[in-house]
Amino acid sequence: MHMTDHQIHTLPNGIRILFKYSPSPITHCCFIVNAGSRDELPKQEGLAHFIEHMLFKETERRNTPQILNRLELVGADLNAYTTKEYTCIHASLLKQHLERAVDLFEDILFHSTFPEEEMEKERGVILDEISSYLDQPEEAIQDDFEEYLFAGHPIGQNILGTPESVAAINRHHISAFMQTNNNTHQMVFAVYGDYEFGKLIKLCEKYFGLVPENTNQKHRIVPPITPGGQHVVQKPISQTHCILGGRAYPSAHANKYGLLLLNNLLGGMGMSNRLNLEIREKHGIAYTIESNYTSLTDTGIFSIYFGTDAGKAEKALKLVHKELKKLRDNKIGTVQLKQAKEKFIGQIALAEESRMSLIISMAKSLLDFNHIDSLEDIFFKINAVSAEDLLEISNEIFDNDRMITLLFEPK
Repeated sequence: MHMTDHQIHTLPNGIRILFKYSPSPITHCCFIVNAGSRDELPKQEGLAHFIEHMLFKETERRNTPQILNRLELVGADLNAYTTKEYTCIHASLLKQHLERAVDLFEDILFHSTFPEEEMEKERGVILDEISSYLDQPEEAIQDDFEEYLFAGHPIGQNILGTPESVAAINRHHISAFMQTNNNTHQMVFAVYGDYEFGKLIKLCEKYFGLVPENTNQKHRIVPPITPGGQHVVQKPISQTHCILGGRAYPSAHANKYGLLLLNNLLGGMGMSNRLNLEIREKHGIAYTIESNYTSLTDTGIFSIYFGTDAGKAEKALKLVHKELKKLRDNKIGTVQLKQAKEKFIGQIALAEESRMSLIISMAKSLLDFNHIDSLEDIFFKINAVSAEDLLEISNEIFDNDRMITLLFEPK
């Protein structure tokens, strides 16, 4: 771990400041709060995402246009998103405008007023978002799959919520959620740019230093294991969409890098992965086929998705199972393993070019593990994965009995 890679400072109220130096005139910064959709109470699904939308609406000293103009007037890019475990606000701007961003982040995160009329408007926007999203089978199937995978657990719920839950959200729900989940010791403000660390800390003390400390502890419940099985849903669509997969390793698990490597080999970026070569190139069956591994703090999700003509879905599914069986039955050869590692490491190195996603992933790592791996650490962990490890992981994660298969079929 190179100390030169980044610096961390904790304010007295617990908010951590993470800094990574870059000589660029462009600054990327993000504020991450350890509160997401899995922290919502029953019948309040969609609340975390609703709050994220409302943060841009009105504060004690700014109206909506003033909030939106604060950074846009200097050409900066401001955005936010919610996941199952955290909420992130981020901005990219010219380095001289950092104070504007710090001022605005503090204002919207800690002084939003959530006016009724703005809540009504935003409710309409989110209901539109839900219905447009339900019109996209390749999006909707992922969420429905997670509902089966985490049946009855908050992780299984759609981040957007349901039309019923969104219609019921009120200001009382918002303040209760924020009070419960916005622990200042679980917040990170991260900056990637050309600054002196000492001056950056002074700037953050000026704005974030006055935020009252919140030490509320939340109790996230580990989702119980659900049985595998196949589910078929008829929909007014022209293609068949299929997703299959199961539970996977949480983000701190020793096997995480092995599964990331397997996922990349099977259906990761680019056209040369096994699923694409076998099912699309060799058999010409599916136009889109990909695999995904998402790790959360206490569980994970591995899935394979494809869309194909209704008549070919069964064959595509058989071929996918054939590829998984190969990985369960045979150790990967030395040359193949070396190639798989080189490809994955190269892709990670290229992804570092996306500076915003890099600073967000560093902030998230600090939030989840109190530690940030350098690229060298990550490459070391990937290179340490053995063929035996991959065989063991394949047999555990690609276990047919534990997998859930969901098909959307044309009516």
